[in-house]
Amino acid sequence: MNKTQTCIGIAALATLSATSFAAGYTGFEDPREGVMGPSFTDGGITFFGLNNDSGLNPDGSTYGPGEYGTDFIVENATLAINDFPGTLSGTNALSWGNSWIAGDNLSVNIVSTFSMSTNDIETDAFFDILYFENGPWGGITIELLAFNRGDLVNSDSLTISDLGGRDNLVGDQLGVFGVEFDTLTVNARFADGTSTVFAGLIDNVNITPAPGTAGLLMIGGGLMSRRRRG
Repeated sequence: MNKTQTCIGIAALATLSATSFAAGYTGFEDPREGVMGPSFTDGGITFFGLNNDSGLNPDGSTYGPGEYGTDFIVENATLAINDFPGTLSGTNALSWGNSWIAGDNLSVNIVSTFSMSTNDIETDAFFDILYFENGPWGGITIELLAFNRGDLVNSDSLTISDLGGRDNLVGDQLGVFGVEFDTLTVNARFADGTSTVFAGLIDNVNITPAPGTAGLLMIGGGLMSRRRRG
């Protein structure tokens, strides 16, 4: 391999490394509490596509795009965080919709769908979610879908408990691992696949490349370096 080929190879490897190592994390602690708009970026993650679908509410009535608001909201969720320390952390969490409450209290709003991306190829993602179970929400499935160039490549889901009685808040986590993706979408569906809504908020969003990616690239770089010296 001549020097020109070596330089091209190293440049390509550096480009690949930059893409593969790109990652994002946010606990929503940096933004000030309030309305973030229909799209915003924090911790290297862009959130967009809020409530842009249509479907059926839990009571059977219909909703349309934007009916539950198109703005993301960073809420001071101190009271909820105190009640659910194993799910939420810090001070803030991500909400959405048409309303929010300043200070330590918060509004747990309805959402149908939203998307997020680091604008790079990733392989692993997970986040904490607080949502209402039972009551009118029982039986609804909350999905996390991973797409690569528009194709569904991975997913995770949870089905909201349907134990009857009054609804109550519960914490959980959704995540996808080990498959390349460029976009994540969260939505809610009935058992028959019809789009619907849930009430909740999220925190601690991690989107990263798989742990083995860096090692593979370093090995490749080492081999290329040895060839150049030879």
